[in-house]
Amino acid sequence: MAGSRRLSEHQQQHFVREGYLHGLPAVYSPAEVRDLHAGLQGLLALLKPGETSKEIREWHESSRFLYDICMHPVILDYVEDLLGPDFYLWGSNFFIKEPRSLSTVGWHQDAYYWPLDPHESLTIWLAFDDSTVENGAMTVVPGSHRAGLLKHIRVRETDSVLMLECERGQFAEDTAVPVTLKAGEVSIHDDKLVHGSPANPSAMRRAGLTIRYSRTNVKCDLSINPHFTTYLCRGTDTFRYNPVGVVPTQRFGRLERQHVSVEEAGTGAEKKLGRV
Repeated sequence: MAGSRRLSEHQQQHFVREGYLHGLPAVYSPAEVRDLHAGLQGLLALLKPGETSKEIREWHESSRFLYDICMHPVILDYVEDLLGPDFYLWGSNFFIKEPRSLSTVGWHQDAYYWPLDPHESLTIWLAFDDSTVENGAMTVVPGSHRAGLLKHIRVRETDSVLMLECERGQFAEDTAVPVTLKAGEVSIHDDKLVHGSPANPSAMRRAGLTIRYSRTNVKCDLSINPHFTTYLCRGTDTFRYNPVGVVPTQRFGRLERQHVSVEEAGTGAEKKLGRV
């Protein structure tokens, strides 16, 4: 694609066809990864008794440490090559599997969880630790994004951190592949790609930060998620559909907020979006 910054035409075509990319040059050096680990400890220190790392969600709005990661120029170059010149940041959260954790992430599509329209968003998955088959690397179903939104069902008795999962039989589960990463590397996936991850029976932690970006024409249904906040990364936002956030100044800060996704909003949100 003419004018690309980081990705070759082959890589961009692979993303369009398969819905994901990995095997890219590391964004952070080993020395910089050590700084990432120190920063993560600074964030974990802000958690209250009984909270887990899952609470560190959208803290790029309150922590300059995370905001700067989300605005890393190499990461933004990748996003621009895939979304185009005009896009914003709106989401981030950690997925940390401690050693010998039984926790899984069931098969799902990110787009099902987000009250966004149209579906023109992607996720950067930044590895803070090596992400391997042994410690529960994310697994994707190549090409599954091309089927559009699939039916999801609510699952109560599960080890998954998610309650809404893709109903089996709608995608080629036997074609799934693990996305392994070295610490400091990233993968990228389309918001409609079916993916999940198994448990971590190993002695190694698996920590990753997901960062969410959308084209500026993507509008959030604020009646479902009234806290949705955007930060323009590149280009211009001529649509101005969504609230704009204030860049944080403190290095580490909590975000005191009730988070709202389609899952958390309940079946009423699913019905409003025409998903049940």
